[in-house]
Amino acid sequence: MSSSPSVSAVSRIAYLASDVLVNSLSPTGPSPFQPALNKLSASLHTSAAVTNLPFGADAGDTLLRHRSSRLLSYTALAHPQILNLLLLHLPELSSTSTVFHIAVNSDLSDALVLQSSLPFVLYSRTAQQAHDHALLASRLAFTESTAVLHIFHVGDDSEKVDEVEGDRIAPFLFAEKQSPRGSDQKSTTDSSALLKTYQSAAFATVALVRRALRPLTQHGSSEPHTVIFTLGQAALNYNLEGVSFVDVALLKPLPPSTILSAVSPSVTRVIVLEQIHHWSMKWTPLYLEVVSAIQQAELDPTPVVQSGVLGDSTSITESDVSALVEKASTEAPSTRLTLGPLPSAQASVPAPHVPKHEAAYTKILANLFSGRLEILNSPEFVSSQGEVATTPEFALGRARGELEEREELVNAAQELLRDPDVSIEVHSLLSRWLAAKDDGVKSKQLGDELATALEGEKLTSPAAQKILILRHLLPARSRWIIGSDAWAYDLGASGLHHAIASRLNVNVLILDTTPYTTRNSVDPHRRKQDVGLYAMNHGDVFVASTAVYSSYAQVLQAIMEADRYNGPSVVLAYLPYNTEQTPALEILKETKLAVDSGYWPLYRWNPAKEREGKEPFSLDSDFVKNELQQFLDRQNHLSQLTRSTPEVAAELVGSLGENLKQARKQRAQQAYNDLLTAIDAPPLTVLYASDGGRAEKTAKRLATRGKLRGLSTTVSTMDSVSLEDLAKEDIVVFVTSVAGQGEFPQNGRTLAKALNAAASRGEKPLTSVRFSVFGLGDSHYWPRPEDAHYYNKAGKDLDARLAQLGAERFVPLGLGDDQDADGPETGYKAWEPLLWKALGVDAVEVTEKEPEPITNEHIKVASQYLRGTIAEGLADESTGALAPSDTQLTKFHGIYQQDDRDIRDERQAQGVEPAYSFMIRVRMPGGVCSPAQWAIMDQIADEHGNGTFKITTRQTFQFHGVIKRHLKSAIQDINRALLDTLAACGDVNRNVIVSTVPSLSKLHRQAYDFAKKVSEHLLPRTTAYHEIWLDKKLVAGDALKDVEPLYGEFYLPRKFKVAVAIPPNNDVDVFANDVGFIAIVDKNGELAGFNVIAGGGMGVTHGNKKTYPRAGSVLGFCTVAQGVDVAEKIMLVQRDNGNRVDRKNARLKYTIDRMGLDNFKAEVERRLGYALQPARPFSFDKNIDDFGWTTGEDGRHHFTCFIENGRIQDEPEKDFKTGLREIAKVHKGAFRLTANQHLIITDVTTEDLPTIKRLLAEYKLDNVSQSGLRLSSSACVAFPTCGLAMAESERYLPILIDKVEKICEENGLRNDSIVMRMTGCPNGCARPYLAEVAFVGKAPGTYAMLLGGGYYGQRLNKIYRESVTEPEILAILRPMIKRYALERHQGEHFGDFVIRAGYIAPTTSGKEWYDRMGGEGQYREIAVAA
Repeated sequence: MSSSPSVSAVSRIAYLASDVLVNSLSPTGPSPFQPALNKLSASLHTSAAVTNLPFGADAGDTLLRHRSSRLLSYTALAHPQILNLLLLHLPELSSTSTVFHIAVNSDLSDALVLQSSLPFVLYSRTAQQAHDHALLASRLAFTESTAVLHIFHVGDDSEKVDEVEGDRIAPFLFAEKQSPRGSDQKSTTDSSALLKTYQSAAFATVALVRRALRPLTQHGSSEPHTVIFTLGQAALNYNLEGVSFVDVALLKPLPPSTILSAVSPSVTRVIVLEQIHHWSMKWTPLYLEVVSAIQQAELDPTPVVQSGVLGDSTSITESDVSALVEKASTEAPSTRLTLGPLPSAQASVPAPHVPKHEAAYTKILANLFSGRLEILNSPEFVSSQGEVATTPEFALGRARGELEEREELVNAAQELLRDPDVSIEVHSLLSRWLAAKDDGVKSKQLGDELATALEGEKLTSPAAQKILILRHLLPARSRWIIGSDAWAYDLGASGLHHAIASRLNVNVLILDTTPYTTRNSVDPHRRKQDVGLYAMNHGDVFVASTAVYSSYAQVLQAIMEADRYNGPSVVLAYLPYNTEQTPALEILKETKLAVDSGYWPLYRWNPAKEREGKEPFSLDSDFVKNELQQFLDRQNHLSQLTRSTPEVAAELVGSLGENLKQARKQRAQQAYNDLLTAIDAPPLTVLYASDGGRAEKTAKRLATRGKLRGLSTTVSTMDSVSLEDLAKEDIVVFVTSVAGQGEFPQNGRTLAKALNAAASRGEKPLTSVRFSVFGLGDSHYWPRPEDAHYYNKAGKDLDARLAQLGAERFVPLGLGDDQDADGPETGYKAWEPLLWKALGVDAVEVTEKEPEPITNEHIKVASQYLRGTIAEGLADESTGALAPSDTQLTKFHGIYQQDDRDIRDERQAQGVEPAYSFMIRVRMPGGVCSPAQWAIMDQIADEHGNGTFKITTRQTFQFHGVIKRHLKSAIQDINRALLDTLAACGDVNRNVIVSTVPSLSKLHRQAYDFAKKVSEHLLPRTTAYHEIWLDKKLVAGDALKDVEPLYGEFYLPRKFKVAVAIPPNNDVDVFANDVGFIAIVDKNGELAGFNVIAGGGMGVTHGNKKTYPRAGSVLGFCTVAQGVDVAEKIMLVQRDNGNRVDRKNARLKYTIDRMGLDNFKAEVERRLGYALQPARPFSFDKNIDDFGWTTGEDGRHHFTCFIENGRIQDEPEKDFKTGLREIAKVHKGAFRLTANQHLIITDVTTEDLPTIKRLLAEYKLDNVSQSGLRLSSSACVAFPTCGLAMAESERYLPILIDKVEKICEENGLRNDSIVMRMTGCPNGCARPYLAEVAFVGKAPGTYAMLLGGGYYGQRLNKIYRESVTEPEILAILRPMIKRYALERHQGEHFGDFVIRAGYIAPTTSGKEWYDRMGGEGQYREIAVAA
């Protein structure tokens, strides 16, 4: 078998031009494209990766997975079942570089259903035209990043094609765009503009092929009275007087002007002939276009427009056309004309071929249910019902209709049974039939007797007549739907889900033909779902897995049980073969391998047995696959059964019963050992106080080690015991870290206060207690001599206070210092042996391995792709919090658990849990939202949050104060706005940010589209988000196993951030991101590509010099088409090489410094398969926003509002939240969030300008007269909600700026921009390490002060003072700002000045960030010098 010339030509172009080619197979086997594609694949050409999809599989999912390809092609023979599935995905695919090559035999109906959803539709009637249009479509899709539909005829072998050389195709695609003269090439959806885009691609194609390519081709009479538009295979090359013919090659866009150009003033009649034979609507697409164009033109006189159907073109003659024209003049305009013979409506459709091997199962059905077997989707129905007759939906509809009729039959029999006029014989037959109505043999025999008796008695009652009408349903039928494993690729789209969930008494036999030895050769992204597990999770479905070549008896038993089961039944039948020529011996071998390995287990699951108190699951083979065993072990029906009825466990899964017995035995032995230990061993109580978790881990590790030495240990927080309880203890060890200025962590303050109160009263309640204390701190955290006493103050105070209260210190105070070689471990290793020696257990030999501490990596991998127990935690109304492990997972869902720290102490004193709430962060690539979306965000803040919401430094929305019971509804509302929160946080790629440059509207649009592609491509694929928050559980149980093709089950070592910057504005701080793309514009002002940055990152840990901020390094240049792939490969190198042991050193910046930049770049390029080009020149001049009004190159207006620190709220005299809500009601453009936490109201038309200006003025949103310092400032949230905050930030920075502003004004610097940023902790959310002046919180009221950052984010700053309070800040800045005002050079920014003036040394790289910190020369901090 070979492909026709047209199919071969199109296949060749698609193969050579595309990165990926997806081909759908035909219902009867190979597609017409397959021979050509196989031949091309065997050649030496560099080519597309070809994916063949089985018939009925949803091609849209596969196409969307490859949407980042430079060019994506799809080939298929038109068929409603595969093209209708595509319709759902076309809105997403329409903006991708995708060409849909759809071949048709004659009828265009099926292919044209796609045309309304795509911007470009080409039609080819000849093989040569198909070749040329395939080139044009590829060029159009590639250059415009848009989808193109190309419909062409399969044709015959007689056609000839002049093909373009293969090595000319790639240069043709990559060549610069050629614009038609007079075209400004604006990118709009207007059909005229789209036509110009088409013409641009057509010019390039004509230059390549040297053949004309026109949207319409007209021939015939020059002064016609009749014009015939044709969309079909017929070539009407006739010279008829007064008749002109127009062949349509471009169906969309088809502007009215193009149509009218073919209709001269002499025309009185227009006939539109289309080769469309099965159209569901009254009027056909080309006819509507022509009618619309003529009506809009208001021609005088207006030509009559008539629609017609084009039939078989091979038998059309000139006289036929003349007859058509004559008939048109006599018929009413609404009459549908025809030209050429049409396919007969009664013509029988050939029944699908049933492979001979499948008779192995169908014969069993026929033999078992002889006379009562009904195949609901039998191929025999195709001739009368069409191809739809073989689908499960059709079969299910038939079954439902028959079952409803049989229910009517039963009701009629029961009604007739109550009729007193019925004879004793009929009454007896009715009773016996009702009792045996579900018995296949008896019901038929009794039914025949009953029908005969009713006819003999000539009863006239409605019930008797009803029985006679429905007599064909008296025998109990065995109803079966037979399908292939293609149904398992998409349970919903295939209709199989509906059969399983229908609760109808219908049986489904699914034949799986995939041989065991080729099971892994299929597309890994297109996985068959385990239909058996899926059905078992429904709980009310009979399920059997069978293999006739393994156990014939088991097949018989399973099929008979399925027939007897009153409800849906699914029988999975294994029949591994490749072709009909596959010998039976080969099938037997494949079956044996599959069954013996557990790949295809044999089992039966019968819910009816459970209702009888019997075991519902029967394992008929020796092995099961892991997925089935996991199903049996899960928290579902079977696992509950296993626990409640342990004696049946051995029947369930091989040795599972023995494993359970062994596990119970071990637990019993452990419980006995624990009892002996508790009786004999000395008790040890370990109490800890910890905010960050380090002291808690140390305490728990100590308790574990005590148990291993035979001690009876308990471990808990300090605040979990009262002073009275503490006095009853014998041996107590305290482990505490430090919070703030030497204070106790939150969970140790209550006991600390009780100890202090007892000491102040002179009491000694702890005389019977022996104690030791280990404190954790950082001696460098407080570098000044006057602050040195804060080092480990909590531990020191606790040690002194316990001794003061009469307790006996049995081991001296131990102190762990972050500055030691091994951090706190240095001090701990010296202290712990003293503890064991004092307790007399130092000589105990510990042979048992110490349990591995639970880390984020353990939590991720055990979470079932981010599920954890979040759903159960949401349902738990006993607490406002989630489990600690789940709070790590909710970050991936865009959620952080927090509590109100302003009232934390108060609530603790009241004995209630903290005031837990949650922060929700939205994923919104590029920070662009519609007014409707803004309105919903505003509503969410009021209904679910604290009444305000925040614009973050990652260009998105953040809600605070959402309590647990509102979490789900809040996220559902966010999704209702067509936004989501997935991957807004967590160890994945987070929200992709883009420079906001309103004046460069075209460039911003291109960068924004690119950012969306990156975001979508790097999005996690887990279905957990939809299951937990949107109640859209795609598949029950474990039938569909989640897969993360990019992330894997461990995800990334740490967060990953991507930014796109558009010079000259670096408002996104591109160098602060893991990956940055700097837009490079060519000489024509078009986006040429990006310089690629990698390795930026802000997070630091105070005092830990292994952590540091880092500005990203330039790797090279990539094109726009390569950008998504570059981002992916950088992320994958980080995934595989990042530090998963120490999260503080897990970011990409540390990976690059550890590998070396050159090695890192080489690994990225190896994965890419090509080298990045050298970086191209670029320049930045700022990283702040331009406030006020600007006008873009498209003539639209944009206003940048100053939103201090991004907080959207109503305050006295500043009702910003209300104002923006009112603007959203009338605004027709968009809102853009900036990375500096401000807001741009964009795309305001000149007509709407007065309305927007009035609202801005009314709500004081137009006030941009703030000082340059305030306009350039930024702060993170910090207190009261952020759990990591050490000091105020958002609430304090405006107050500090009030005071620094006065200093600036005194020195004439009110309007000068100085970038000042503040964060409440060193994690760097507000990107403080790139600011000219920055303050990083260390304790309430105390900050590290940093100086010397680059004004446009190109250089890191450096620590100038490690600990300052407000008076010290003002004392430092006052003379510094004055000197800057007097001594600065022309255009010199503050960050550059403080370096030149000798205040601080420049930071040349992240690793040198600590070098020369503390100031330079006379400005150097004395404590640092000491």
